Amino acid sequence: MKIFALQSLVGGFLDEDLKHFNKVFDDWCVQFESMEDAQLILDSLDKDEQIKIVEITPLSYPKYFFPKLQGIIHATREYEGKIICIVEPQMGMSFRIAICDLQTKKVRILATRYKSALNAEGAFANLAFDL
Repeated sequence: MKIFALQSLVGGFLDEDLKHFNKVFDDWCVQFESMEDAQLILDSLDKDEQIKIVEITPLSYPKYFFPKLQGIIHATREYEGKIICIVEPQMGMSFRIAICDLQTKKVRILATRYKSALNAEGAFANLAFDL
């Protein structure tokens, strides 16, 4: 489940018009099934922009693969076919742990709330919760 995209070094993913960049990777961004296809387009673009090829995976961009996952993602980890994320639902809110199932595409937010990212990372690192 890999997708390749073109990203500006100053931020943003190349839009389908091949001129503008989107801050967030979404369906309007140019997507490639292989690194070679991405390289062909990259070679054809104006070299004024500093652009690189990036790999989009559920681990690197979980919000794209799990649209129900909302908030700021602070860390991700893959374990037993699931993507586990530390999520801050809204800026300033308590941190939560989200479990995203790669097969069913379902997202489950655990009930426990953490006051800091450090506390959430402790549970996250030790998998101190049920999957």
